[in-house]
Order: sequence, then C-alpha cells, then structure tokens
Amino acid sequence: MCEFHAIAGGPTMNITLSVDERVAESAREAARKMGKSLNQAVRDYLEQLAGHEQQTAEWQAWEQRCLSGGGQLKGWKFDRDALHDRG
Repeated sequence: MCEFHAIAGGPTMNITLSVDERVAESAREAARKMGKSLNQAVRDYLEQLAGHEQQTAEWQAWEQRCLSGGGQLKGWKFDRDALHDRG
C-alpha cells in the first residue's frame, strides 16, 4: 500500500548565528516586508530546508514501495471502451 505521511513538530532549540551586520539589516528589512521578524524568516527558512530533505527521503521510500509492490490486478485489464461507456 502506498501512503505518504508528513512529519512535523518536535522540541525547539536556540541557535546563534554570526553574519555581517549589513547582511542582517538587509535581511531584517526583507523579513519586515514579508510581515515577519528576522527570527521568524530564519526559522521558516530552516524548516523549509530541513523539510525538503525529509520530504525527499519520504518520497523516495514511498516510490520504492510502490515500484516494488508488484501490483495485484487479479485478472483485470484496461478497457478503453468500458472506460468511456462505449459498449
């Protein structure tokens, strides 16, 4: 059976970043224009970055399950006419 489950949540932690002051100010202004604090913009970016890798791994596992499942059609065959009620 092919299923996909998104995984989210978990404990949080504080981190310290060192960036050029001009970069931080420009980033703060960009975040403000998005209606976010710099902290929220960085948090969103990190969640997106981490989520992308997690989704990629989950997608690959799901795809492998689907491809290796072998399928069980039990004698069923595709019938275009039946699909379009032509017969």
